[in-house]
Formats: sequence, C-alpha cells, structure tokens
Amino acid sequence: MNRLKFILVLLAIVLVLQSCIDNHLIDTNTSVEENSWAYAKSIKEKVEIKDINKSYQFYFKLRHTTAYRYSNLYVIMHLRGTGLNKHIRYQFKLARQDGRWIGKGSGDIYANVFPLLSDFRFEKPGSYEVEIEQNMRDNPLVGISDVGVLVREKEAL
Repeated sequence: MNRLKFILVLLAIVLVLQSCIDNHLIDTNTSVEENSWAYAKSIKEKVEIKDINKSYQFYFKLRHTTAYRYSNLYVIMHLRGTGLNKHIRYQFKLARQDGRWIGKGSGDIYANVFPLLSDFRFEKPGSYEVEIEQNMRDNPLVGISDVGVLVREKEAL
C-alpha cells in the first residue's frame, strides 16, 4: 500500500509541475558575445499560437554587468506574423537614482525580467516572430551579458 501512495503522490507532483511548465510558450536566454550587444544582433524567437481565446504575457529578460554605463535601457519589440506587424519602444530602469542597481545581483551581474505586453490577445492562430533589439546610442552596447524572451499564457483567475 505504501508503494501505491508513493506512486500517486509522485504522479500528482509531476502533473502540477507539468501544468506550470505548459503555460510557457517561449523561455530563452541568449548570451551576448563579449558582453557587447550590437544593433545587428537582435534576438528573434518564434511562437506558435493555437488558441486565440487565451491572453498572453510577454517579458524581456536581461542580465547586465556592472560595466554597463547607464541607468536605463531602451529596446524595441517587434511582433510579426499572420497579419500582425506591431512595434513598441520601451525604456527600462536598471539603477536607482543613487546608482544602486535594480534587479537580482550576484557578483557583478544583475538580472531583470521586464514586462512587455500584458493580456495580449491574438486575432488569428499561426506562427509569430518576437524580435527584441537594443535602441541605445551606443553600438555595440557594452555591459549586456544575456538577453531573452519569455512568452506565456496568462493564468486564469
């Protein structure tokens, strides 16, 4: 009987973990060569949308070093595909006014996850491309170690 209880508990844990993972359509991190993010090195990810009745959340993931010279970061997000061509410019705050970095830090690297689109609904199912490009004056932008995209289904309340 103990073995049956163990198997049922293990199955329940697997189902809970699977439900947490299933709502992530994209979750990427891309290393930036030599910690220098050039205009030409935008990140591009494909996402397949099957259910247009669901809402989706889009996030930009960033890791930067203390060598980053600015307190903010400008990026442009492009969302293209199946009759959609959306471009939005974002500004993200990376440091407080006193110069202390915002985000989770370990050594000289800080990580942030910034919201892009919230409660976004697609009009048509299909394949879409999410592209994030840096939009600062410096090219390349020194001090950026990793960039990524997270797209997930919005959890029902």
